[in-house]
Amino acid sequence: MEEWISLVGNVGFPIVVAFYLLIRFERKIDNLTDAINKMADIMEHRDKRE
Repeated sequence: MEEWISLVGNVGFPIVVAFYLLIRFERKIDNLTDAINKMADIMEHRDKRE
């Protein structure tokens, strides 16, 4: 039992931090993807007008 507590104490915190960072980065990547898609649409419409 003591081994499990030690394992969770040593490994649990890095896992929680990794999940937290993955969730944050996922949101940022989604925002970047949306911005790139909007920019591509703007460039496509601009090219059609010229």
